[in-house]
Amino acid sequence: MAKAKKTERICSFCGLPIPEDEFLIAGLNGMICGDCVRAVTKIMHDVELEKDSRKNSPVKIKLMKPHEIKERLDDYVIGQEEAKKVLSVAVYNHYKRLMQPSTGEDAEVEIEKSNILLIGDTGTGKTLLARTIARMLEVPFCIADATVFTQAGYVGEDVESILSRLLQAADYDVAKAERGIVFIDEIDKIARKGSENPSITRDVSGEGVQQSLLKLLEGSIVNVPPQGGRKHPEQQFIQVNTQNILFVGSGAFNNLEQIIGERLNTKVIGYNTQSRRFDSSDMLQYVSAQDIRQFGLIPELCGRFPVITSLHPLDSKALKQILTQPKNALVKQYVKLFKMDGIELHFEDEALDYIVEKAVELKLGARGLRAIVEKIMTDAMYDFPSIHKTKMLLTRDYAQQQFENSIFATLPE
Repeated sequence: MAKAKKTERICSFCGLPIPEDEFLIAGLNGMICGDCVRAVTKIMHDVELEKDSRKNSPVKIKLMKPHEIKERLDDYVIGQEEAKKVLSVAVYNHYKRLMQPSTGEDAEVEIEKSNILLIGDTGTGKTLLARTIARMLEVPFCIADATVFTQAGYVGEDVESILSRLLQAADYDVAKAERGIVFIDEIDKIARKGSENPSITRDVSGEGVQQSLLKLLEGSIVNVPPQGGRKHPEQQFIQVNTQNILFVGSGAFNNLEQIIGERLNTKVIGYNTQSRRFDSSDMLQYVSAQDIRQFGLIPELCGRFPVITSLHPLDSKALKQILTQPKNALVKQYVKLFKMDGIELHFEDEALDYIVEKAVELKLGARGLRAIVEKIMTDAMYDFPSIHKTKMLLTRDYAQQQFENSIFATLPE
């Protein structure tokens, strides 16, 4: 009788024969030897160690002193000296806090973070300040609009979607995102409707959103949908610790001056108030947490923004400086655009005065300067590359007529 053929023992992983007396793991369609099992175990162990070290390793931050931060801000933001000073100190203290040792005597005192609230009219530079600081510190930065947030279960976005944008800015590096800066714009639009009294109706985009923001601002571990929103309920959540994320709130807070004025003008019987002098043209500089609370933000949210500063309205002098002085000034941008076509562009001083006058007249602030200049320069940018002119002079007459449909003015060839 023929002897049954013995099955050959070969490792499916390395392809080598396995001796009879050696350990192996057999599956339905293959087998693996002990040497390969040990090698795979070591590889997996090294991968896990690398992941843990990357997760726990400190993220390098380009930290500068407050004076250095303000000097860099001066290159891009005109005026707003007090706001730049307050912001520089707050940002420096926040990132210095992240560098404190985790062990030793110094670790016994835990420094809490100080989120920042910027208050000022549109076009005063609130967004530009936050964006410039994030760029100079080389940390992830994102902008969120508070007007789109609603309570869970209603049409709109959850507050957790703020962190989805920050993760995207950090290329989904959680450790890097946890050292970033989040700019929440239009935060005044989620103020409680009415007065200080709690609302008796469902305010899905007001007080409820403020309550949802509390855990983000204070610092907690939040489950963040990587794709954001509520359209993908099956997606896996990413856990993000917000304790070291700096939140910068921003808003115009319309009619806040009236609340401040009423508080400052309140007379206390028995005290002499004649020596008190206030600048009625810029009441926002006297803002306090009490005023923000009366405006409609809940006390808990006010407490999450211990640093409050205001931005002054821009006058004609500041607007003209914004046109010409910063590194990314509008005049420099248009000169460069024309230079790329071989055209030498010059702005007359009177033309700049006209642009500033229009911005003040329309009450658009610095943001409106680009819209006005774009209106004036559109025809020139359309025609000059084709008519082979090498020079262009922008005069006040040209700017004025072009704003109402104009003519060209050029330097002689």
